[in-house]
Amino acid sequence: MNEVMRLEKKYALDQFQASSLRGRLEQVMHPDPHNGARGYLIRSLYFDTPDDQDFMDKVEGLELRRKLRLRIYDPQDSFAMLEMKQKQGPYQKKRSLRLARRDALALCRGDYSPLLQYREPFAGECYGLMHCRCYRPKVVVEYRRQAYIAQENHIRLTLDSGLKTAEACMDLFSKNLSRHYAMDPYQAILEVKYNGFLLSYIKDLLNDAHRPEVTISKYCIARRLSMGIRA
Repeated sequence: MNEVMRLEKKYALDQFQASSLRGRLEQVMHPDPHNGARGYLIRSLYFDTPDDQDFMDKVEGLELRRKLRLRIYDPQDSFAMLEMKQKQGPYQKKRSLRLARRDALALCRGDYSPLLQYREPFAGECYGLMHCRCYRPKVVVEYRRQAYIAQENHIRLTLDSGLKTAEACMDLFSKNLSRHYAMDPYQAILEVKYNGFLLSYIKDLLNDAHRPEVTISKYCIARRLSMGIRA
């Protein structure tokens, strides 16, 4: 089980702003080795209660809230990461556990019993929560990410674009998943993650983007679309 506690800021960018920022980031930060020319794939399956409690907690802006998801980086992956993100005031705590593909597929079907086979307490916590509160798979969210890293304060900036969603199929590993855009393909989401404080040169880059901080959630973007709720 891996655990990180950090501060997160998010910004909505258009295509021109994202391209301009990407060029400047490449000059002063280390590109993630998985970036490639177009970034790397991220696909997540989100779980929620029958009454969408986690979704509503985010919409209502509660200080203490959580998200539960399975995440992969390629449909051919032999594993998936079970992740719980918990909002605690200005901080985000993320815990994650690597699951075998067969166990992740069981979770995709709403069967959480494989978690009982893992020795990590986090697995038992997730099983108890998901079983007692009747969590169910709700939506698959997919996008491409380009990430940049600074060693100081574990600073990581990510640019996410091409946000797509699927709700007809919960098979996270499907090679033929039917998806549709949940956000303008010419827009991007910038996420700034760090411990302690941001270095001044990174602050300057963000100020140059001339965009206000937003409280955006890819999960909520996807669910709003299907639920017919306006932002």
